[in-house]
Amino acid sequence: MENQSTQRTMLGDVEIVRVVEWQGGFAPARHLVPDSGAEVWKDNEDWLAPDHWQPDSDTAVMALQTWVLRSGGRTVLIDTGVGNGRERPGMPQFHHWQGDFLGPLARAGVRPEDVDIVVNTHIHADHVGWNTRDVGGQWVPTFPNAQYLIPAADDAHFGSAPGGAGGDGRPSDDDLVYADSIAPVRRAGQAVLWDGDHRIDDHLTLESAPGHTPGSSVMRLASRGERAVFVGDVLHSPVQILRPACNSCFCLDPEQAAASRRRILRRAASEGELVVPAHFAGTGAVEVHRDGERLTPGRWLPVGGPR
Repeated sequence: MENQSTQRTMLGDVEIVRVVEWQGGFAPARHLVPDSGAEVWKDNEDWLAPDHWQPDSDTAVMALQTWVLRSGGRTVLIDTGVGNGRERPGMPQFHHWQGDFLGPLARAGVRPEDVDIVVNTHIHADHVGWNTRDVGGQWVPTFPNAQYLIPAADDAHFGSAPGGAGGDGRPSDDDLVYADSIAPVRRAGQAVLWDGDHRIDDHLTLESAPGHTPGSSVMRLASRGERAVFVGDVLHSPVQILRPACNSCFCLDPEQAAASRRRILRRAASEGELVVPAHFAGTGAVEVHRDGERLTPGRWLPVGGPR
């Protein structure tokens, strides 16, 4: 594990705690964002390195992190990382992963029983893993008092044949993720499936942003003039702000993913929303500026530091 930490800040009446489970070099830059081209990385090396790119090895830098929001007297988690002891044969980085997610969460002042709402921005292995934990050989919800908000379109897509088999007769990684991280929450009666948009409280609203997955979503925050949008995997690298047509290698519907990305980024620039992606290392959050059709990163703002 590298750089486990927690950071805090306030946006209006909402406290944000950033719990970093891991960050470091993840994959070759143009494997992560295949169509980005070498020039966009090299031309922006002065600010991409070292937080988002390691030029010597041409490696994209990413983080695994959860955003904890305290809003209206409730504790909300946005995404839950990888989870321990999972079978992920198709994902070597996450196969049999062992990490200390609950430790940093506790240091942020959050016990599992304190969590009121868990938001899964989408159903991918690194966003739903700590939905559950192994108790006596059974996967059970990690957060016993929480309502889990899960995009209905993703539940339909990934849960259409739970326990089904991949082409080689074994369960696919998607089947395994659903079986150990989503199905137990549904069996416990703690899942709420939503579509379109879903208001959590006066400050927080979920909104569909499909393409990365069918139900990929973002969380919008608005409180006393402060605005932010937690964009999940709409972005994997800051080069996608400069090249919003470029998808990550993980996007299931490239055309729809690019359309969602453009829409979210243009609105963030127009409305002054702080953009908070799931996987940005470094400060973790950035302003976006727009000049006609051109989008650029603005100020990088540390979550937990002054704005």
